[in-house]
Amino acid sequence: MSEAASLAQQGRDLLFWNARTHSKWLDRPVSDETLREIYDLLRMGPTSANSSPARFLFLRTRTAKEKLRPALSQGNLAKTMAAPVTVIVAYDPYFYEMLPRLYPHTDARSWFAGNDELSEVTAFRNGTLQGAYLIMAARAVGLDCGPMSGFDNAKVDQAFLADRGWKSNFLVNLGYGDPAAVRERPPRLTFDEACLLL
Repeated sequence: MSEAASLAQQGRDLLFWNARTHSKWLDRPVSDETLREIYDLLRMGPTSANSSPARFLFLRTRTAKEKLRPALSQGNLAKTMAAPVTVIVAYDPYFYEMLPRLYPHTDARSWFAGNDELSEVTAFRNGTLQGAYLIMAARAVGLDCGPMSGFDNAKVDQAFLADRGWKSNFLVNLGYGDPAAVRERPPRLTFDEACLLL
């Protein structure tokens, strides 16, 4: 990447400065093509050894949402059922089976196979990172996001993931947020509060 290449202020505003977490949604659908576009962007973000352990379930039908309902906390129920799409951001603890294809220049599979502790922490860390890429990619294509915890992971895993061996991490509601329902942005830590220059 050239030293001169950087995101213009409009892009920074879209991804960070003006982007907000949404809980209320406009009655406007999100196309499957848009969801594919989001994935095509997020998959390009870096992960350890190109491990790409995240798995994404895009719940966009009433049937899928009803299947999710029992796992949701009361505070997340209404906004999730109203969102056009809810993404289960999950991860595959056996991601390393894909490494011969994803990281072919060395035997990276051997780093993880038989080492459950390393595999789990690597899958969770990098899957979380890819979940953040999902949020940035969704904003980049013009969607709003509502990432959240506040659900029963075991129930989600049993209902959606058990047959694949994947594990849920967090949820992200996607759609077109209602700007009238956004609260005033809370403060963030300053550089001096959160950072050290060493």
